[in-house]
Amino acid sequence: MYRNFFKRIFDLLFGLGSVVLLSPLFIIIIIAIYFSSKGSAFYTQDRIGLNGGLFKLYKFRSMYVNRNFSVDKQVYKDDVNVTKVGRFIRRYKIDELAQLINVIKGDMSIVGPRPVLPNIKEYFDDNAEYRLKVRPGLTGLSQVNGNIHLPWKDRWVFDRKYVENVSLINDLKIIFKTFAVVILGEERFKKD
Repeated sequence: MYRNFFKRIFDLLFGLGSVVLLSPLFIIIIIAIYFSSKGSAFYTQDRIGLNGGLFKLYKFRSMYVNRNFSVDKQVYKDDVNVTKVGRFIRRYKIDELAQLINVIKGDMSIVGPRPVLPNIKEYFDDNAEYRLKVRPGLTGLSQVNGNIHLPWKDRWVFDRKYVENVSLINDLKIIFKTFAVVILGEERFKKD
């Protein structure tokens, strides 16, 4: 019942409430991006969503516009393509908060497997295919268990575990753990 009905209501209430609560921060971030480099304050990118469909994912822009950059390339902490404001908003995952727009639109959920780029589909296994049964999330089980330090196949296992156990309690646990990961850093939650 939660997964098929109440989760969407939870997402809408949490998403709208977060936008209202965080709107002063969003205005500051938009102004900071505007004055730090040319271009829109937002960045969009195709991602894989529910049932394998594509949608436009929103982020606050953290990189310079029109730089020689490939979406296939991993962005590192000291990447010259990342603006000074971008370094800050990436460090605290603020760039991801623009995805609240995706949550309100229904492309995403607050909690679920993170949406991936279309080219990542070539790495999918059975566990990864399973993740397409739910809306992708702003945060997820993989993100609070080492995320960037995990190989894809391990991320897919966390994603499947989440999909098999969707509940309000699990979503709330992941949301609270996400705050800890953002404040304390992902290194502390890396699985060895």
